[in-house]
Amino acid sequence: MKFEVAKMIPEKDPCFYLPKEAVGYLNSLDRLSRKHPVNALIAGKEGCGKSSLVRQFAARNHRSLATFQIGILSEPGQLFGEHRLKDGETYYQRFLFPEAIQTPGCVIHLEEINRPEHPKALNMLFSVLSDDRCVWTDELGLIKVADGVVFFATLNEGEEFVGTEMLDAALRDRFYILQVGYLPSPVEKHVLMAKTGVAEEQALTIVNIANMIRSNSKFSVSLSTRHVLMIAELVAVGTSIQDAFTLSLQVNPDVLESILLSLHFGVAVKGEMGEVEYELY
Repeated sequence: MKFEVAKMIPEKDPCFYLPKEAVGYLNSLDRLSRKHPVNALIAGKEGCGKSSLVRQFAARNHRSLATFQIGILSEPGQLFGEHRLKDGETYYQRFLFPEAIQTPGCVIHLEEINRPEHPKALNMLFSVLSDDRCVWTDELGLIKVADGVVFFATLNEGEEFVGTEMLDAALRDRFYILQVGYLPSPVEKHVLMAKTGVAEEQALTIVNIANMIRSNSKFSVSLSTRHVLMIAELVAVGTSIQDAFTLSLQVNPDVLESILLSLHFGVAVKGEMGEVEYELY
């Protein structure tokens, strides 16, 4: 099982951008993990690259990556294993989590850490994320976190996210915290072109429409970079920009047409990177 974990090194995304200060922050976490295991919490809006950031960190630093969906947890210890019944006999099925945290240098992704089925399901995480970095289970004995392990937790917070809970303050206190947001227009345009093959003019129009929707309180949708990429993929295979937005977001065609008209007359603000410098990570 440890051999399988060791092989789980993701491929690097050649077109993944972060603010320069975030890149430096992640590089510092990598160096710090050489001294002891590290916990990092990645927060931000949905679809702005939180999970991709974790994969990129693992790929960039040639580390194994193991991802665990916290939303399926309903009781403490469920990450480690569970009792099962076979041929009328009960046995304990050990899961991947204890192997992953005992793999030196492994990146552990705790996805949607504030969405467990029951809040108490997170209780055993306190031990592996603490300074002691170990936990005892009756079935497995003492489990110690290996050297160099980095725990990344990702979450969406807000009333609009059904099924989420406010993260326990004592649990949050165990993490370094990094906030991520949407890409500035010039960078997002470049990403659309590189990942989907749309022309520069098409990419710019898509980004401008997306920014107008994001900044308009009349729209009830939250348009993520992930969703903008999906729209660009439709355009890349021949769908009109107007139809791609209408089909993907169920936006009123008349409203969308007025946005396109404003872009035609140069009313829309294309957006700039401002003082925040982005770079490939």
